[in-house]
Amino acid sequence: MLGCGGGGVGLRYRLTLATGLVECLCFAGVVFGWASLVFVLKTDGYFTDLCVNLTTGPNSTVETDCSGQDAQFSLVFTVTSFMNNFLTLPNGFIFDRFGTMATRLLGICLYTTGTLMVAFSSSALSMLLFPALSFIAVGGIMFLITNIQVGNLFGSHRSTIITLYNGAFDSSSAVFLIIKVMYEGGVSLRSSFLILSVCSVIHLLRTFFLMPNTHIPYPLPEGFTYGVSPGKSNSYNVEEIEKTRETGMTSEGEGPAETDDMPLQPDDGQQSEDSGKVASFRSCVQSWFFLWHLVWLSVMQLRHYLFIGTLNPMLNRLADNDSALVSQYTNAFAFTQLCGVLCAPWNGLIMDRHKGKPLAPGETDKEADLSSSSLSLFLTSLQCLLFSICASSPLLPLQYLTFILQVLNRSFLYGGNAAFISIAFPGVHFGKLYGLVMSLSAVVSLLQYPCFALVKGALGGDPFYVNIALTLLTLLAFIHPINIFYHCRKLTNQREDMAGGAAITLAEAKM
Repeated sequence: MLGCGGGGVGLRYRLTLATGLVECLCFAGVVFGWASLVFVLKTDGYFTDLCVNLTTGPNSTVETDCSGQDAQFSLVFTVTSFMNNFLTLPNGFIFDRFGTMATRLLGICLYTTGTLMVAFSSSALSMLLFPALSFIAVGGIMFLITNIQVGNLFGSHRSTIITLYNGAFDSSSAVFLIIKVMYEGGVSLRSSFLILSVCSVIHLLRTFFLMPNTHIPYPLPEGFTYGVSPGKSNSYNVEEIEKTRETGMTSEGEGPAETDDMPLQPDDGQQSEDSGKVASFRSCVQSWFFLWHLVWLSVMQLRHYLFIGTLNPMLNRLADNDSALVSQYTNAFAFTQLCGVLCAPWNGLIMDRHKGKPLAPGETDKEADLSSSSLSLFLTSLQCLLFSICASSPLLPLQYLTFILQVLNRSFLYGGNAAFISIAFPGVHFGKLYGLVMSLSAVVSLLQYPCFALVKGALGGDPFYVNIALTLLTLLAFIHPINIFYHCRKLTNQREDMAGGAAITLAEAKM
């Protein structure tokens, strides 16, 4: 069912969905098209002071070594990607505490400031790229955080819409490809970023008319409305709705109670709180599910960030510094990013595949959702392993396959991350938990810069051994889905044992 309530309410839901998709697709994750923007920045002379002339050969041939420039561009992306994730934690607290409107207004201010800083930067002000790209990244992730809750408007399609938005976030990296193509057609970098700045008016209009002041609850109350409206607007306490949901789930089922929304606690799944209470934020963070989910996200994200941040020097090395060939592969990479919005919903469909089917006796919706998520998480881990193997190959034509696997895995990774957190933990903690897992994974992602320095220094520019090490590291990601699978299997066995015991007791009573 797509939306609840009357025709006007249903139309507003659909407008919110469509405009949110456009916002994520065209603005939210543009910084991950960094490889395309680097091409433009190099042409405009950013960080050229780090290039040095070297005299080589018997004829004293002068060659320009720009490895220092490449290192600085990689550092810009490292800082940007770190800020994008690390500041998601305070952003999550702001979202949970102050609601959607306050979060979006802050995000719009940061995003607009960042685009204006890039617009008025120059080769003499190259250092402006550090704060500018960070502001754009943080503002963009705030757009995504506030849009993820739109999935709550569409009940049985909730995970599909969450993954769709994350896929759109990934595909927005193609915006920098468009800027690159426009630049080659004569449109200046300043003009392109001024256009992005003006588009902030669209974000403001959507904030006031098509988004709630606070949050969109789940499950959705009948006739839920939001935004500026001539009619009476409703006010909902999301925490109270969560408590009602938790109490209802445990009173309806006959199986093991999971009232704290914590399938795996340190005490092996036994609840530590009174029945009907929503789990505390602390208990969520201390769960085994959170720990292995953090490992799952961190190792794969590190692999992706290192690949994106070093793509330009990698292509230069494999193409023997043929700028035309490098441009061709850079464009191919950017075009594949557009497919993220097409790949991500498949992950959501995998996670929602059980919706509408009858539950097993004693099975809760939570357990059914968790069981469904294990396959999605396993496929994501497998994709990353294949992507890492291809990225480790020194064959240039094979990189086309690497690009395809990268966008497929990236869309599954971030969509699955948001969907899993919304499934496994209480909605009142979503912003904080999403922010915390992204922040902690950002700390791990800082390893990309020492990896790049190791490749440039001790390994003489050949990343083969670092790629092999990262490929082996991705094997840790398989622990998370296997853990979920065995947890759900354990709950199923407990239900069957309880049902068998009840049948025996009934038979004895009849004797």
